[in-house]
Amino acid sequence: MIRLALFLWLALAGAAAACEAVTHRDRAFTVCTADLARQEIALRLNDADGQPLGSFTALDRETEAPIAFAMNGGMYHQDRRPVGLYVEDGVEAKRIVTSAGPGNFGMLPNGVFCVEDDRAAVIESRAFAAAPRDCRQATQSGPMLVIDGALHPRFIPDSTYLNLRNGVGASPDGRRVHFVISDQPVSFHEMATLFRDVLGVRDALYLDGSVSRLYAPALGRADPGRRMGPILVVTERQDG
Repeated sequence: MIRLALFLWLALAGAAAACEAVTHRDRAFTVCTADLARQEIALRLNDADGQPLGSFTALDRETEAPIAFAMNGGMYHQDRRPVGLYVEDGVEAKRIVTSAGPGNFGMLPNGVFCVEDDRAAVIESRAFAAAPRDCRQATQSGPMLVIDGALHPRFIPDSTYLNLRNGVGASPDGRRVHFVISDQPVSFHEMATLFRDVLGVRDALYLDGSVSRLYAPALGRADPGRRMGPILVVTERQDG
C-alpha cells in the first residue's frame, strides 16, 4: 500500500511539473512537456467497442496507466474520422494526404507528428511520404508552424486572425516533446515563434484551433468543448 501511494504521488508530481504557464509576446500559453525516457505518447480515437471516445472522461475510463496530460490530436471529419494520416499502435487507419486543399489542413506545407519507440519528430508531409518512418503513433495536421527552423511562409507577424490554438514539436534529439495550447486567442505567428524562439524547436505542427483542449489531472484542468476526434495522451511508463 505504501509503495502504491508513493507511485501515485510521484506520478501526480511528475504530471504537475510537466505543464507550466508561459507568457510569450504578451500572450498566455500552457506548455506541457513529455519526457520519453519516463513517459509514453499514444493516440486514441475509439473505445473498446469501436466507438469514438470523443471526451477526456471516456479517455480516462479507457486508460490504465496514470495520465500526465492529454490534448486533442489532429483534425477530423464530422464523424470524427481523421482527415489525414493516422497510425495508432502501429496500425495505419488512414493514408497520408499530400495535396493542397481548403482550410488550415490544406495550407501546405502541412506535416506529420510521428512517435517511434524512444523518440518523436514532426516531419513535413511530402518528405514523410517520400521516406516513410516506422511510427508507432502518427497524426497528420496542418499547417506546419516551423519548418527546419523557418516559420511557415504564409504567416503574418501582425495578423489579426486570432484563435485558441494548440500544436506539437519535439526537441532536436526527439527525446522531449512539447505540447502547447494557447490560453487566449493567438495568431499562427505568435504560436510558431514560441516553438522556435522559446522552446528551441526546429519543426512544429499545428494541431487545431477552436476545438483546442487540454486535460491535465494534476492541475485540475479538463477543458470543456465539443466532442473530439483523435486524442494525444501522455502516460507514465510502467516498464518492469
